[in-house]
Amino acid sequence: MKIKEFKYGKYSYEYYLVLQDRKTVALTVQPSLNIILKCPLDYDIDKIERFLKRKWLWLEKQIQYFKKYKKKIEKKEYVSGESFLYLGRQYKLLVKSSKKSEVRLENGAITIFTTSSTQDKNANKKLLDNWFDNRIKAIFSSRLNEMLKKFDYDFVPTLITRKMPKRWGSYLGKNKIVLNPLLIRASKDCIDYVIVHELCHMKHTKHNNSFFKLQESIIPNWKDVKEKLELRFL
Repeated sequence: MKIKEFKYGKYSYEYYLVLQDRKTVALTVQPSLNIILKCPLDYDIDKIERFLKRKWLWLEKQIQYFKKYKKKIEKKEYVSGESFLYLGRQYKLLVKSSKKSEVRLENGAITIFTTSSTQDKNANKKLLDNWFDNRIKAIFSSRLNEMLKKFDYDFVPTLITRKMPKRWGSYLGKNKIVLNPLLIRASKDCIDYVIVHELCHMKHTKHNNSFFKLQESIIPNWKDVKEKLELRFL
């Protein structure tokens, strides 16, 4: 799978190109706005460009539709019945009145117990945001400590969380690793992959053969995990 760019007039699109042993071409736009193009192994760039030009109007309509859809699903109301991604699964949100304000993950749901009105969206959001913040700190730290066992480092790097528009993680140098808090939506194998990727950068700053050799020795199926992360959780 490779990331390619397609330009048509004033429009520009990034898409994932997947060459497979198949006879037909399949173009898909996911709700996440990822564009997936699956082609036969013998398809060259000229054929791909011609195909995308023929499909341009359909492609643009799909993108605009999902942009509206994405805005709608991302605008949370923090009321019972909504769903939230956590560690690779969608969990239904329940809001219940209680004498004590807290959030619990139980019986396949994320339940907000609140002393305020169950319809108080601001109070619900604050409780859920605090819960996610605590889970992010605990899980990221736990997975970092677990992944460190696979390396011969004699120190624990500083872990920072920071929202990044186009990255899941980053190595800052001076033994500092940054993780995107939205990574909490992904499954643990995806979180482990991002952490291992950044830990590998502590030995090899560039994406060279030595870097990928080290990464593959720790996560042999890293390409599959990376694809799952980019296609399902972006």
